[in-house]
Amino acid sequence: MLLRTESLVKDYRLGKEVVHALRGVDLEVPEGDLLVISGPSGSGKTTLLNLIGCIDRPTSGEVLLEGEPVSRLPEGRRAELRRRKLGFIFQTFNLIPVLSAYENVEYPLLLLGLGRRERRQRVLGILEEVGLLDLARRRPNELSGGQHQRVAIARALVTEPILVLADEPSANLDSETGDQIMQLVARLNRDRGTAFIVVTHDPVVSRYGKRQLQMRDGKLFKFDLEGEREEKRVGYR
Repeated sequence: MLLRTESLVKDYRLGKEVVHALRGVDLEVPEGDLLVISGPSGSGKTTLLNLIGCIDRPTSGEVLLEGEPVSRLPEGRRAELRRRKLGFIFQTFNLIPVLSAYENVEYPLLLLGLGRRERRQRVLGILEEVGLLDLARRRPNELSGGQHQRVAIARALVTEPILVLADEPSANLDSETGDQIMQLVARLNRDRGTAFIVVTHDPVVSRYGKRQLQMRDGKLFKFDLEGEREEKRVGYR
């Protein structure tokens, strides 16, 4: 199993109040999966991605990546996992404005210490896959919103991760462009075999998932074939 979470709990203290962001989430994600988790703002979607992505640590429970427990690892080891095994796509794109599209995509490879020739091959290859090879030298202020997100997707995939985590990848795009981005994600998932977890509040995005779950009040629920939520928490296996 590529990814498994076991009874994930995440609590935050807000003044004298305790916010229960995640309430015992069990999840399994096999290799090559394209899982879409939908739910309203504040339901716990981003918190779950942050725990899976080794950005935050759970209050209790565990995240296992390729069978390895990662939640209690030293921060240096967790950073290494993020660089080598995980890719991230954000709704705000998070591109470096002074760098070209090529340089934004190349940046994670510099952190890995790859040589110039291999970096060039990888960057040009993934830019071609996302349809931006002819715009490689443009900076973010010369690109449209959809092109920004294509650069971000290329950056997430250039390190050849085993899992890509996408947080509201269509939220800052118009509906047509958002649909095109999800078509691209589905194609890259199919062609590369890279697993994706996409979280969204947009029900239209859900149709691109091989599997769909809903998050509400820090718990995961599954849907039947008609799209009706089953009233039980699921450890999706």
